[in-house]
Amino acid sequence: MDRLTAMKVFCEVAASGSFSATADKLDMSRAMVTRYVGELELWLEARLLQRTTRRVTLTDAGENCLRRSQQMLALMENIEEETISHDGELRGQLRLTTSMSFGHAHLAGAISEFLALHPQLKIDLNVGDSAVNLVEARIDLAIRISSAPDPALIARPLAVCDSVLIASPGYLAEHGIPQKPEAITHHRCLSHANFGRSIWSLTRGTEKVDIAVTSRFSANEATILLNAALAGGGIALQPTYLANAYLARGELQIVLPEWQVPAMTIYALYPSRRHLSPAVRTLLDFLVARFAVVSW
Repeated sequence: MDRLTAMKVFCEVAASGSFSATADKLDMSRAMVTRYVGELELWLEARLLQRTTRRVTLTDAGENCLRRSQQMLALMENIEEETISHDGELRGQLRLTTSMSFGHAHLAGAISEFLALHPQLKIDLNVGDSAVNLVEARIDLAIRISSAPDPALIARPLAVCDSVLIASPGYLAEHGIPQKPEAITHHRCLSHANFGRSIWSLTRGTEKVDIAVTSRFSANEATILLNAALAGGGIALQPTYLANAYLARGELQIVLPEWQVPAMTIYALYPSRRHLSPAVRTLLDFLVARFAVVSW
């Protein structure tokens, strides 16, 4: 039995709680997934998973095995990533995470360009706005937009993220164009569940106004709110990296253009500077250089 493969299969089952989902993700049969887990249990002489008709959960032994397996797999990946062939090629696999909106708008293209430069490297991108434990999830790099990144992580700034208030011309024609921040309270607002859900802060010079937002439609993903605004759903607070193309085509219109939303920063986050692989270092430098010339 390939014990490293068995550990990888076991970790995927533990993460998904499903033998079938693991089989689909690893492109193997469900029977093979079951066999790998069974042989790992036989080797360790312990039951690792409790199986019911509805779910799969870890036993105490399974919890210990999961932690050790993750460490073993991470060590093997580090060895692969730090092994550079005689021709200088980067090898191995990197795991990244970012938001759906940023992944769609910018990171997918950047990764494609980076992989074209390093054909022996592989990248697995996980998208989502929820917080992820980078160590437990074995994530090498997280790209996040924040005003205060997690102090437990190393944060390297990649770019400034500006935001604007936007709405469709059709919505504004029907409901009127706000002439001052307080007027927004009389409009339909589309708010992000994790950022500015109830308060939108605006500045103009030395003036600062906090607007209490009453939203009938909130979502935890920026592109959902962007599409709602395009459909005439109301006023939304959007990052310029998503909104600019629609503003240029006239499909959206800036609301209160003389007022600014406090800028945030796009960060690359990683657990530690120690033992940072050549592949991660190279990707970091690539992203800094690439995003320095992007019009956000």
